[in-house]
This record gives sequence, C-alpha cells and structure tokens, in this order.
Amino acid sequence: MKPILLGSVADDFTGATDLASTLVKAGMRTVQLLGVPRADLQVPDADAVIVALKSRSNPAPEAVAMSLAALDWLRRAGARQFYFKYCSTFDSTDRGNIGPVADALSDALGTDFTVFNPAFPTNKRTVYQGYLFVGDVLLSESSMRQHPLTPMTDPSLVRVLGRQTTRKVGLVPYAAVRKGPAAIREAIANLRREGCRHAVLDAITDEDLFALGEACADLALITGGSGMAMGLPANFRRQGLLTEGQSIRLPEVTGHAAVLAGSCSAATQGQVELMKQTHDAWEIDPVAIADGRDVAGEALAWATPRLGDKPILIYSTGAPEQVAAVQEKLGREHAGTLVEETLAKIAKGLVSRGVRRLVVAGGETSGAIVSALGVEGLQIGAEIDPGVPWTASLNEPRLALALKSGNFGTPDFFTKAFAKYG
Repeated sequence: MKPILLGSVADDFTGATDLASTLVKAGMRTVQLLGVPRADLQVPDADAVIVALKSRSNPAPEAVAMSLAALDWLRRAGARQFYFKYCSTFDSTDRGNIGPVADALSDALGTDFTVFNPAFPTNKRTVYQGYLFVGDVLLSESSMRQHPLTPMTDPSLVRVLGRQTTRKVGLVPYAAVRKGPAAIREAIANLRREGCRHAVLDAITDEDLFALGEACADLALITGGSGMAMGLPANFRRQGLLTEGQSIRLPEVTGHAAVLAGSCSAATQGQVELMKQTHDAWEIDPVAIADGRDVAGEALAWATPRLGDKPILIYSTGAPEQVAAVQEKLGREHAGTLVEETLAKIAKGLVSRGVRRLVVAGGETSGAIVSALGVEGLQIGAEIDPGVPWTASLNEPRLALALKSGNFGTPDFFTKAFAKYG
C-alpha cells in the first residue's frame, strides 16, 4: 500500500461512510476499515483511509484506547494529516467522548492545537457564535434532546467541549470565517496566543467549510463532522499530491435485498413508516428478547420465504415514548445492546440465505452488524443521499452495504437506495 494523504479515526461506522462519501466526491480514492485493522491487512491503494470505530458511547478510556490504536495504524500507513470524525450533532455526554479522544490524539501527535466543527449545511447543521443549529432550531430544541444514548441539551459547543477537557476552548466566530482563510488563520493565531488549545469554528455555508479547510491545511490534527473535510482535498491538490478527475465505480453485486433499522431518530422513524406501506416488515420487540424468546430466529423464519429483489424491512425503530418505556423497564444500555446483538444475528442469518444488498440504519446498529458479518473494509461508491454512499465489502462474500446515520436521508431513502447502487 502506498502512503496515504489523509488518515481518519471515526467514532462510528455510519459517520465514517458519511466522511468517505465527502472525500470521494472531492476526488479522493477512499477506503473505510471497520475496527482497528490487523497489521497484515491488505488494503487497496487509496488517498484517504478511514478507520471506523464503535466508540461514540463507550466509556471514555475505552474510546481513547481504540482511537490511539487506530491512529498508530494510520501513522504507520504514512498519513500526512489526521482527522477525527464525529457526528454533525456533536453527539456526546459531559464525560466525552469527543474531548477525551481529541486530547489523546493531539498528545500522541505532539500538537498543541486543534479545531472542532460539526457543521454540515447540506443536512441543515450549522454553527453560529459557537451554537449548533439543526435546521432553524438550536440543537437543544431538536429531536437530539431525546436521543436515547447521547441526549444533547446544551447547544453551546464551547460549553459542551469545555466540560470534556481541561484545555482552554476558544471560538473562531463567523465574523472572521466569512472573511476567508487569511482571517481565519489570524483568528487561530490569536487564540493560540491566548492559551487556547482547542477552537470551535463557526460555519453556515459550504463556502465557509472550504475556507476553513484551506485555513487548516497545516494543522496536524483536525476534528469535525464530514462537512469540515470538504476543503481538505483541495489542499493536497494544490501541493501536487492528488490527481484530478479520479472516479470510482463499485463492483457489481447481485442477491437478495433487505433493510435493517435500529436507529430511533426522527428521520429513521419516518423512513420506516413509509417503507411499511409498500413492503413486508417485521418489528423487533426488545422486551421479548429480554424474556428469552429467540427473536432473531423468529425474524429469520418470517423473512426466508419473502427474500428476493424487493427488499424486506426488519426494524426496532420506535417513537421516543416507546423507547423510553423500554429503557425504563430494561435499562438504557441493556436495551440497546439486546437490540444490536439481535439485529447482528439476523444480518448473519440473512447473508447465509443469500442477501447481498443490505441497507442499515443507525451508527451503533451498523457497527454491530458489520462486525458480526466479519467485514474488515469497504470500497466507497456513489452517494445515495448527502452523507450516505453505497459501499462494497473488500472481503467475501462481496456485499453491497449502505450504512446510514439515523438522522440522514429523505423519507423514501430505503426504497430509493436500491435503485442507485453502482
């Protein structure tokens, strides 16, 4: 494998594919690896490699250890610059994991400053005066306030990050960002003189993100959502390190089709409800799993005679009040683990029955499923909706996988996806 230009550590699997899609659109050949790679893993030549971890809601020390192991692999692969990818809604708790992981990566790289920007204007995530907006409302007024694992009740990224790190956090405000790369670099220099080691960056438009990317060309470590990476490929191109006009087409994959939805986000709820109107669907009951029923076996028995070109839907998605009732009975973490493990068993059973095209909704669900399937890496292909590409597994059996963040995609995403593979 040739040395890579950009090495990324992502805190969940769907977020990694979101970043990968952004880089592919900008002309970077991109490979996504699932979990910390084996030392002897054969990886195709790529401009960018993203190591996708399942570390967003782990205990902070565990997330740090995983992230450092991924960083070590990327450094040995020759990466010139490093990127820590998290969700565009800054999903975390007051204990982390964004701050602790960023601190650990900074220390390992020997850098005393990095930036934070989850903005993704295409999906209506913007940052102004350090406050994160989802559409026209503050993060704390969006559906993320009721997220079952990482409820976001404070829209101030400076405050949220400040509770996760002992390092001084500053802000590059929109007044500087809108003036372009030179003004951004000056604002960063001023923050560094003031003793700041972390800086939240405002961004409202894609043009802002391109300016931020150019301004951060010399930083060893950048952190953000996928949007912040939009301006990075051009930096490598200006240095003569990235070839123009590269395009990637995935290999053909045929076989049965299915959708597995574990996310309880508002977007996924709508996608599930729309697909149920025209497709066969099976709902998973977490309480039944806890009671000892073989829910995975029941789902597979239901699915087997229905498999074909027309995708089936198996889901655990529910409204916030339903999720809250289950969590109260079973415990938040236990309920989530039961569902993830069951969906992973179902995925293995579906693949053994000839399913080769699979859409998965939810970052934690995607992580559990690809791990269960033994998928070590993905080639990144065309985008279905902003932030969600089709991918093809590097190992056999060759699978077409679309790993969707719970919050992403249009209402008809599940059915639309199968018409767009390639």
